[in-house]
Amino acid sequence: MISSEAAAHPWVLTGEMVTARELHTATLLADGTVLVAGGRSHDIQGPAIAAAELYDPAEGTWKATGALLEARYGHTATLLQDGRVLVAGGYAAGAALTSAELYDPDTGSWTATTSMAKARTGHSATLLDDGRVLVAGGSDRDGQLDSAELYDPESGTWTATGGMLAAREFHTATLLKSGLVLVAGGSGTNGRIGSAELFDPKTGTWTDGGDLLEARFRHTATLLADGRVLVAGGIQRGASLASAELYDPDTRSWTNTGRMAVGRDGSAAVLLANGMVLVSGGSTGTQGLVIASTELFDPRLGAWTSTGGLNSGRILHTATLLMDGSVLVAGGSHGVGVSLSVAELYTP
Repeated sequence: MISSEAAAHPWVLTGEMVTARELHTATLLADGTVLVAGGRSHDIQGPAIAAAELYDPAEGTWKATGALLEARYGHTATLLQDGRVLVAGGYAAGAALTSAELYDPDTGSWTATTSMAKARTGHSATLLDDGRVLVAGGSDRDGQLDSAELYDPESGTWTATGGMLAAREFHTATLLKSGLVLVAGGSGTNGRIGSAELFDPKTGTWTDGGDLLEARFRHTATLLADGRVLVAGGIQRGASLASAELYDPDTRSWTNTGRMAVGRDGSAAVLLANGMVLVSGGSTGTQGLVIASTELFDPRLGAWTSTGGLNSGRILHTATLLMDGSVLVAGGSHGVGVSLSVAELYTP
């Protein structure tokens, strides 16, 4: 039974990370612990960091684990079907990276795997039903990318697959129940992108997924229990968006749904066990004010409600659904030059 105090204040502080960081990744491992890797920190030497650590929900504590072979931020991390974690790409030392590496939770160490054909940061990575990983888009020194690659964990190799219909970065990629991957929005050569497209792993091709009602990037996308996808927030014309829309995979169309109380970009979204979506933090307005507010989306009503504020406003953080149904929010930035080590838990 949740106390009235917990219900009124659903966010509680938990142990601080070993290293303050933003633009990192957080991955729930098979044993229930959370692996946080890489990122950027203003509290240590250098803009990119290699440090990695584990959060233990049972103890509420963090401890260091093996460091990445190559420091990076703006990378992706994907839990493979065998329990290992694939980290790919990112940014360090003024350039996008081609390198990829694997974390073994049994040994707590990283090993190199084959590099991608293209250096990329701001890309997406999606675990497919057959165990391969689709990496799509992002950018390199020449600008946004339309290329995509597939990683095969069995052979440890990358192969090129069909290119996207539009070059984009800071987009979202969502595995649908059909096995197709929905890529939506992003930033392109001419600014924000309003298009969406679908990747078919069986053919390695992309097809039109219908246009978003509002072009956006740095938004969130969440697969709902009924198979629809909720896209919320993001940036358009230099201002954060409060709008949200729903994608119906049966009709391949987008419809408006309830608006958030505030516009937000760079926030994090998690599907809760009760089917609702929790969106936390981000920045708002045209000045990029970092916020602490959080909201819940109810798919049955198509409406948002406030669910208390984070103890620390943050952007570029991670939010991870734990096995007990609570949500771990970790790291991020409280503003320019202020990376966070504080972590907190949300109890639905």
